[in-house]
Amino acid sequence: MKIGVFDSGMGGLSVARAIERDLPEYEVLFRNDAKHVPYGSKTPEVLLGYVEPILQSLADAGCEVVVVACNTVSTTLIDQLRGRISVPLIAMEPMVKPAAKMTKSGVIAVCATPTTLKSARYAWLKQEYAKDIKVVEPDCRNWSRMIEAKKFDAALVQDEINDAIVLGADVIVLGCTHYHWIQEEIKAIAGSRAQVIQPEPAIIKQLKTVISKLS
Repeated sequence: MKIGVFDSGMGGLSVARAIERDLPEYEVLFRNDAKHVPYGSKTPEVLLGYVEPILQSLADAGCEVVVVACNTVSTTLIDQLRGRISVPLIAMEPMVKPAAKMTKSGVIAVCATPTTLKSARYAWLKQEYAKDIKVVEPDCRNWSRMIEAKKFDAALVQDEINDAIVLGADVIVLGCTHYHWIQEEIKAIAGSRAQVIQPEPAIIKQLKTVISKLS
């Protein structure tokens, strides 16, 4: 079986590698959109034109399931894409629900792109799972570009993470796969003050469930 993984840039490569580690018996095809990265400030209408042909190419290449390893696309377009692509699509979205369960301070921080933070799906996640807690949203608009350029701006990230923790956040959600590449740096900044979570383990669990149904 072939498994497709898509992301706007290099972020989703961490997801592809995690799948390869956990499911070595399957072939993983990774595709990104280096021409148009980053996606975080683009409109859903523009993104649909970019994403649909790439997902279709993965289906045409024999992928029986595709992981959409992009929170921006998943939170804005996944329903439309599922209506257009013939194979199952696994979406990736900010882990608001588990963060809300984990917090002891009643404050969580969601690090995500501007388009994700403006999406109806993200608003629903907050209303459904975090209506009784405070959600801090650090300004991460330049993080994806920084990570694509492989230039880590420690001061930029440190300021945003520290500000969120000062506001009481004890759980930090990485709501963009690009940020997985600086997860260890973010954990170092947070130290014992906050937990840092990202969805790769949950995505692999969901992927295994989908595969079992396809077999």
